[in-house]
Amino acid sequence: MSITADFFRNRLDQMIDLRHPLAVLANRMPWQEIEASLAHLFARQVRAGKKIEDSDLFGATEVIAGAGVSKAGRPRLPTRLMVALLYLKHAFNESDEDLIQRWGETPTWQYFSGNEYFEHRWPCDPTQLVKFRKLLGEEGVEELLARTVEVAVTLKLIAKKELSQIIVDSTVQEKAIAHPTDSKLLETARVKLVEAAKAEGIELKQTYAKEGQLLGYKAGRYAHARQFKRMRKAIKRQATIVGRLHREIARKMTTLSQAVQDALGVSINKAKRLIAQSRSKKAQDKQPKLYSWHAPEVECISKGKSRNPYEFGVKVGIATTLQGTLIVGARAFPGNPYDGHTLNEQVEQVEQASILMQALDTKPNKAIVDLGYRGVDKANTDIDIKHRGKFKSLTDEDKKDLKRRQAIEPIIGHLKADHRMNRCHLKGSLGDSLHAVLCAAGYNIRWLLRMIVKKGISLFLRLLLSTGLGELGHRLRQFFMGPSVKSGSMSLTLA
Repeated sequence: MSITADFFRNRLDQMIDLRHPLAVLANRMPWQEIEASLAHLFARQVRAGKKIEDSDLFGATEVIAGAGVSKAGRPRLPTRLMVALLYLKHAFNESDEDLIQRWGETPTWQYFSGNEYFEHRWPCDPTQLVKFRKLLGEEGVEELLARTVEVAVTLKLIAKKELSQIIVDSTVQEKAIAHPTDSKLLETARVKLVEAAKAEGIELKQTYAKEGQLLGYKAGRYAHARQFKRMRKAIKRQATIVGRLHREIARKMTTLSQAVQDALGVSINKAKRLIAQSRSKKAQDKQPKLYSWHAPEVECISKGKSRNPYEFGVKVGIATTLQGTLIVGARAFPGNPYDGHTLNEQVEQVEQASILMQALDTKPNKAIVDLGYRGVDKANTDIDIKHRGKFKSLTDEDKKDLKRRQAIEPIIGHLKADHRMNRCHLKGSLGDSLHAVLCAAGYNIRWLLRMIVKKGISLFLRLLLSTGLGELGHRLRQFFMGPSVKSGSMSLTLA
């Protein structure tokens, strides 16, 4: 019977197979470096305080309340636990709620998160993951992505020289919104205006609830029957109703406080934009079209796909190694820029923003791209850009490397199908940026697990030698890796 610190429970390292890829990866991740690099993001902020008038025996005085660093509140959960949860969420395509439920049922996940004993409980509330992502910010999630690449180089799963040649491509990260139509957007505007007015105590003459719902049904049925004149007439009536409501609210909110007027002004401005864009195909007043009430940052992007001509979300740039298909950079680009104009920022993220690249003193010197990145050589003098538009000037080696460009396409497919990039549920432009980088980090975690399995017993024995089990590891190596057994003949099996 083994002796443990807790007499009634066995340790996790005695319950699971330590040759499991996730257990191997847990022992090789630089957890202390990750915690140290993220520590400044969680430091309590110094507050200036608020002046409060008070009186004492000597007369009226001013007291500053709430100044300094507050030590109140619940202690934070371990940084390793929260970081591991984010890795696992995007590596295994789980929602926040399903993630913490599955964590309480999976010993290897708990071992990866730093637990010593198995626990049948939730590690945290799902809302704490939301707060943790916001605290991390774009700088923090880029650090998590960089550490996955660092582990790949440390374990010699990919050569350091492979980081100097990258493939860059762009895709669309769609937002979790309904397909935008004028009829749906106008009906949403009517509902939201009525709700906002009722919340502030404004009495409306009429809410048009029944008529608005009926007009929405009519517009959809007329569009299906290709009766577009009747459809446009129904949409015009919906715009008239929304116009009446926002004008009535604008008249009656003048007696309210300035803060309430500002809050209602946001809804009124959105309603005005929807009315204007429903009457004209082009954007009005040089403002982008509004495709979602709750996500105004959504853009309409066309990537030339016949099966899906328009996608609604944000453009995302992905950078991978030329060999090995490991993601070394991912960044969201709001505003739907030209692909070539994103290359400079994409390379900058790989060579500068990534702490890993600075530590290894490695930066990319060649980028393999498609024709969407033409004409930006002068703006990117530090990197050699190769695409098939320069075919006559390419060397034989460049032509060989160019055949690897399409290797990034299945990576983008896996990011969307297996790592949650198909729909972004996080709020705002910040949510788009965080989600893109976390999806790439989740892909790299799965990549590391596959490579650990592929390398097999030779990697496991090398890890034993490096973790202090020198004599045991040397004997095991002699036993398994004799002259009759090849290095890669044995492989790790998933527990």
